[in-house]
Amino acid sequence: MILRTDKLTVGYGKKIVVADINVMLMKGQFVCLLGPNGSGKSTILKTIVHILAPLGGEVYLNEREISRMTNQDMAKTTAVVLTEPISAGLLTAYDVVMLGRYPHTGFMGKPAVKDNEKVIEALKMVNAENIAQRYFSELSDGEKQKTLLARALAQEPQLIVLDEPTSHLDARHRIEVMLILRQLTQEKGVTVIASLHDIDLAMKACDVAILIKDEHILACGTPEDVLKEDLVAELYGMEKATFSGYLGGVELKGNQAGSRIFVVAGAGSGASVYRALTKHGFFIITGVLSENDIDFHIAAAVGATVVKSPAYDVISQNTYADALKLLDGVAQVIDAGFPVGAMNQPNLDLIRWALDKGKTVHTLRSEAEAEALYGANAARLVYSRDFFELMSAVRRVVSTDHNHLSRT
Repeated sequence: MILRTDKLTVGYGKKIVVADINVMLMKGQFVCLLGPNGSGKSTILKTIVHILAPLGGEVYLNEREISRMTNQDMAKTTAVVLTEPISAGLLTAYDVVMLGRYPHTGFMGKPAVKDNEKVIEALKMVNAENIAQRYFSELSDGEKQKTLLARALAQEPQLIVLDEPTSHLDARHRIEVMLILRQLTQEKGVTVIASLHDIDLAMKACDVAILIKDEHILACGTPEDVLKEDLVAELYGMEKATFSGYLGGVELKGNQAGSRIFVVAGAGSGASVYRALTKHGFFIITGVLSENDIDFHIAAAVGATVVKSPAYDVISQNTYADALKLLDGVAQVIDAGFPVGAMNQPNLDLIRWALDKGKTVHTLRSEAEAEALYGANAARLVYSRDFFELMSAVRRVVSTDHNHLSRT
């Protein structure tokens, strides 16, 4: 065990921000703090590294109370990367990383050969050797963050504490930073604790997730155990979006009051269709989907009405009838281009029935593929080559219907 808190209460002055924190961090764990802005993530981090004094309770680092440790002792064990910008003047990235050797050389100490070797090693670990001689002030946000990570590594710490290490970074650098941190825990046995806003990255990279809200720890455990739809919704007060642990990300919910559209999908063909419709304010009805189909989980996450079939079962007559009732109540249908097999043949009948009833049926299939599946009925399909054409066609029908209703 590297760090332990006992009934820790953190805050400023007499104001309590988070109370009764009891956690244990083990060697080589990647721990993330998740919570809305102002929930106290940064306050907790600053307290466990002794930048802020606790309002109550204790923090133990290697079973030593941090209140009894000197700054030099702390620096030899713990490296800190906060969000506050640093003033590096004319220092190069190499010079900034060398500052991490201060606990080993002293403030006025002259770097030895070993110190230079540790700096080079740290730069290599974060893939930053190519920026070593560039001025820190001229680096991009991603390059600065990697430099600060290298500085932390140069300290040879057992614990690295980071406050929002991926904020202001583009997608590539966010992923790269998280992979570097993950590598440190696995290969060096370093314990990492970081505050994050990216729930999906926390789900995929962290070993322990600590959820913080309303002055207390809402939940603590593995991301797989605590990052559930209901807990994440409670944590962030989300009403118009859903976090799916199955998908490892957030999906926007469809508009309950929006125009209703039926999507016939399966095997992932509906994923992009659902998201496109949701963005444009439609409410989705979809089916028939097997319960083990990725489309089933995405549709559920966007709040669609889903006609489902048990996994590995052929679509039953009763299930088909349920889908037909829902299909009867919509004006537009989308054939998402699902692959056809022995289990989902009735979904083709849904398309044929909709065409026979004169409904507008859009498809993402080629004309040749549609003719092979639907025969002469394929001539009545509305073909779209991409999602721009599909959404334009769908909105055009909605607009025509609204104009017709207003005239009548």
